[in-house]
Amino acid sequence: MPVSAVVSGGRAIECLELESGMLKWWIPLAIAESLVGTAAPEPAQVGLITINGAIGPATANYVARAIDAAAEQRDQCLIILLDTPGGLLESTKDIVQTFYASKVPVVVYVSPSGASAGSAGVFITLAADIAAMAPNTVIGAAHPVAFGIGGGADSTNKVMKEKMENYTSSFIESIADKRHRNVEWAKSAVLKSVATTAQKALKANVIDLIADDVPDLLKKLDGRTAGGRILQTANAKIVDIPMSAGERVFQLIWRPEVMFLLLLIGLALIGLAIALFVIDVFAPTHGVLTAGGVVSFFLGALMLFNRAAPGFGLSLAWIIPATVITAAFFTFMVGSGIRAQFKPVRAGTETMIGKRVIALSLTDSRGGQVFFEGERWNAVSEISIEPGQSGEVTGRNGLTLNVKPTT
Repeated sequence: MPVSAVVSGGRAIECLELESGMLKWWIPLAIAESLVGTAAPEPAQVGLITINGAIGPATANYVARAIDAAAEQRDQCLIILLDTPGGLLESTKDIVQTFYASKVPVVVYVSPSGASAGSAGVFITLAADIAAMAPNTVIGAAHPVAFGIGGGADSTNKVMKEKMENYTSSFIESIADKRHRNVEWAKSAVLKSVATTAQKALKANVIDLIADDVPDLLKKLDGRTAGGRILQTANAKIVDIPMSAGERVFQLIWRPEVMFLLLLIGLALIGLAIALFVIDVFAPTHGVLTAGGVVSFFLGALMLFNRAAPGFGLSLAWIIPATVITAAFFTFMVGSGIRAQFKPVRAGTETMIGKRVIALSLTDSRGGQVFFEGERWNAVSEISIEPGQSGEVTGRNGLTLNVKPTT
């Protein structure tokens, strides 16, 4: 065989071995890529929360936390099941601002049948990326109602009422305009307390859709654009985001009957604080009762004012100084005045009794003169006192001292 043939044959063998080695590596890689390429994608999911009751600070906190959780879970959207008669305007504003800043689309669904989105619920529903209602539900009646003392209709109340109406109508107008909803209907819900059913709300461009239940809602949301994304919710997994224990307690506090009980407890605590301050003046407790009074006053003020309606609340910046000033007032001013009542008299006849005198002349029942604290006084004594002899004051009658010899 020629040398060239052997060489070329050797190269052919080397190439064949090289190709065989590469094939061993390529086959597993190709299989792995095919498995990855054909692996089923993770199913989409949506977050779900339920708001049933008045809108308050606990609700606003719950909504904000749920939106953050939904964004962290990369949910397609957050669905809020809503049934509310209304609530606080400040908390409603917080929720609307949270919707605007949300990184995940927000869907407000007034549900179940028979539910309503009243007052604050109107603002919240219109502010959502997608507004939905179940059949036989109601939305509207968003006229502002102020929390106040008394029910007079004086000029001040009329002015405040007009200011509130103007502000809330402008607020809901801005919401409807941002979400491209019916601005005129939104304003009428505030100014005229207009309310409407789900079917009429859909026709009036107040909401985006009507769904029988949550599964039906997911089907109708699928393919819609919200928050800059196309929703894929047809077969999405629903993940509940429950209220925390603290939010539940806070929400419970906002029930009217609970607030009334807290009001009574607050008044009782403030009364107890004042009683402890006064008792500590008489009792030698070295400030223990005063310390209890400070704690009682602080808790009472906190219950009375820190959870009051907007315009009637006080922050800790006011409650803490008020507690300190009240405690100081009772401890130093009132305490000093009461203690002074029990101290020995430091002026008048009582301060003379028992003090020493020197007879300047014979002093007996007919009279005489004595020297007392640098002054010459007329004096009488039942027992004669010789000049130069000492005695002590036993009483006083006008400008005459009653004295007796010193024993």
